[in-house]
Amino acid sequence: MQDINFRHIATQIGDALKYSTTINEIDRFGQSILRVNKENFPNPAITSSRAQTLYNWVLSLAKTPLESTERQKRLIKFCLELTPEAHQKETIAFLEKNNCQYNLLYKDYLDEFLKRNFHPEIIKHSQKLFIQSNYFHAVFESTKAYNKDVKEKSFSEKDGQPLMLNVWGCESGVLKVTACTSQTDNDFQDGIKFISGGLMSAIRNPTAHEPAITWPIDKQDCLDILSLISFLYRQLDKAVYYKL
Repeated sequence: MQDINFRHIATQIGDALKYSTTINEIDRFGQSILRVNKENFPNPAITSSRAQTLYNWVLSLAKTPLESTERQKRLIKFCLELTPEAHQKETIAFLEKNNCQYNLLYKDYLDEFLKRNFHPEIIKHSQKLFIQSNYFHAVFESTKAYNKDVKEKSFSEKDGQPLMLNVWGCESGVLKVTACTSQTDNDFQDGIKFISGGLMSAIRNPTAHEPAITWPIDKQDCLDILSLISFLYRQLDKAVYYKL
């Protein structure tokens, strides 16, 4: 394994990200991901306080006794969490050029994604985006796919929340996952209706209308949202179409 020039990475990454992050965000990710004691490494060539903060964190990581693979993983995660989604590929390419093995982190992310046992449609639409740390679009693509598949199975022209509230109900809906003969049946059916409608309002609509940079979705929220959509997909698989 080739040596990593942490000083060069710290300088270049700090310069690249100084306008897209804040000192508080850098410190937050430094504490949660790098998990080292931050020291000061004054560099008169660095004029940005944000770039200097990032520089201090990376060099503190380099100084801390750690197994080399673990140090690399923490460095890559730290840099990617601070990088806007539109520039993730450039950051990965830069780190790999400087001897950081992204595949070390790739396996960790893939394992974390697959252990959730998502519905196949979630895997198809979100796996690649998730392992690229593109959480915003991983969620957006899966919500779009769920909306599309509900439309197709229900033969409805509606979209989003109006679609979900229209097709899932016991009384007027065309998609049934229960026999709708008991209060429990009705409650469950309504639950799927309102959860699906809420998914459209709370998740699909903001991700469709807001830029990723102003509507961030972190890794934990991404996994939890994908688990919710996965549950809804399994209900859609079981649903029977009843023409009214």
